Amino acid sequence: MQQNFHTFREYMNRVGLRLSASTQDYLEMIYRLSREKGYTRIAELSGALNVAPSAATRMVQKLAELKLVKYKKYGVLELEDAGRLLGESLLERHDTVERFLRVLGVDEKTLLEETEKTEHTLSGGTMRCISVFLDFLDLNPSVAESFREFREKQTRPE
Repeated sequence: MQQNFHTFREYMNRVGLRLSASTQDYLEMIYRLSREKGYTRIAELSGALNVAPSAATRMVQKLAELKLVKYKKYGVLELEDAGRLLGESLLERHDTVERFLRVLGVDEKTLLEETEKTEHTLSGGTMRCISVFLDFLDLNPSVAESFREFREKQTRPE
């Protein structure tokens, strides 16, 4: 079943928003945390992002003003439809960048940090190119294996 995905930029243009990298991180994490139960809480969000609850509350209030999140009593957060679409797109973007960096051989110790720094800077066009490349590797496991062997033989600078 083919789904009708769009790039992050297209989703942003649909709702007329330009979100900072930090705002994107919050929205992505709210999406991650609320996938199972349909909601999350300020305490879970602040813990997951290693920020103070007051900082998480301020950002959630901003996201609520943008109509991306519903902020209810007792710190319960639910995504609006637009927030859910953006959160899903942000998580897909994150996962694609992480997978690409893993294929390149980025060290596991720095993989999350490198993913976080990279995911906010790539254009939709570049993300599509990376996604196509990863799909190509999936369809051609011998090419992926040849690259892994080549990479392991190379001297990697620290």
